Amino acid sequence: MLIDWFTVGAQALNFLILVWLLRRFLYKPILNAIDAREKKIATELADAAAKKAEAKKERDDFQHKNDEFDQQRAALLTKATDDAKAERERLLDEARKAADALSAKRGETLRNDAQHLSQAISRRTQEEVFAITRKTLADLATASLEERAGDVFLERLQALDAKTKASLGEALKTASEPAVVRSAFDLPAEQQAAIQKTLNETFSADIKLRFETAPDLVSGIELTANGQKLAWSIADYLAGLEHGVAELLKAKDQPKPQPNEQKPVAKSK
Repeated sequence: MLIDWFTVGAQALNFLILVWLLRRFLYKPILNAIDAREKKIATELADAAAKKAEAKKERDDFQHKNDEFDQQRAALLTKATDDAKAERERLLDEARKAADALSAKRGETLRNDAQHLSQAISRRTQEEVFAITRKTLADLATASLEERAGDVFLERLQALDAKTKASLGEALKTASEPAVVRSAFDLPAEQQAAIQKTLNETFSADIKLRFETAPDLVSGIELTANGQKLAWSIADYLAGLEHGVAELLKAKDQPKPQPNEQKPVAKSK
């Protein structure tokens, strides 16, 4: 078989031209398109990785912030619980103190009321007892008893100490008005003369006297002159007794020291 080298050469040339044409107009654009596609995919993958990393970072940041928020919330809740507990304890303590103070005040008020009531009863009883005593002695008083009271008055007048005698004498001598002798009953003339004589002799002067009847006196006689007074009567004894009883009741009504009160310690000089 004869080989047509011209045909073979032409076919080889056509093949080379075809290869060049394919490479030039088909394979190279395809490679370029493939490269561009690969670059685009790589870019997209890089963008996706960057976005994934950013998303992961944002997720981590969110998780960190969420953890911090949980910690802050737990801390705030714990603080709020502690504050509420402390406020509750404070309010309970204040309420307890207020209740104790109210109870102590109420007890003190009750003790004061009881003490005042006891004092009022004591004073009222004392007043009634001495009022009945005065009335009884006034009802029992007689003229003979008043005469005896006059004799006792004269004896007291003669037994005056020097100081009292001097002051009473000065008052009797310098008085612009007559001295007044008061008695529960009318004194007989003899007793009035005896009193006048005793005063004149005691003070060595002519003493002017005025005799008066005073039903309010309880069996006794009193002499008053220029602010000075000399008296003897059962009323004086009653007044002294009444004053003594009042002082006794006053001392009894003094509040007693509480058991928790400490007694003062005496300091040595």
